[in-house]
Order: sequence, then structure tokens, then C-alpha cells
Amino acid sequence: MEVEILSQEQNPMLHRTEVRFQIVHDEATPSRLSVRDSLAAKLDKNADEVVVHEMNTKFGMRKTVGYAKVYDSSEHARDIEQDYMLERNKITADSEGEAEPEAEEAE
Repeated sequence: MEVEILSQEQNPMLHRTEVRFQIVHDEATPSRLSVRDSLAAKLDKNADEVVVHEMNTKFGMRKTVGYAKVYDSSEHARDIEQDYMLERNKITADSEGEAEPEAEEAE
């Protein structure tokens, strides 16, 4: 699988870079997670900072064109992206939402 960056656009207000990419692959369309990992490696970023939004493959072609957002940090990605996109890209949420042990009250 070969990843080629077609365009990059900085978005400093949202602490991210918006990337259009093209992938040439030998087998079936690669999974979103493998594309995310390859894109992160090409851009020298952590995989949790890359959110793949769309991938389009035309029937019978071995070329996929897509769109991804590359954040400055994984915290920015969790704050800005919608929950379903985080779930699709297997980006885990902060541990702040975990249940805390409740203290029993003495009567």
C-alpha cells in the first residue's frame, strides 16, 4: 500500500491540518485503521492524532482517494471531533468519564 499526499491545508484555529490523499493498493480496499496508521507514519504523527473521514474507491480500480484531519495532539482530536468519528477511527476517550468509587455514608 502506497500513500501519496495530494494536498495539505493548515487550519490553525482548530489545531489541525486537513489532508487529501491517494492510496494505490494491490488487494481489496484497505481498512480505515491501516490507512490511518500509514498516513500517521508518513506524516510523522501519532495514530491517535489522525482522523480519516472518507475513503472512495471506484469499482474495479486499485486506487483510493480520501480525506483526513491531522491534529496537533490527540487531546485536540478528542475535543473537536464528533463521537462517531472517534469511534470509527478507534480513538479512545479520556479516562475522566470513568465511574469513581462511591463513599458510603454512616448513619
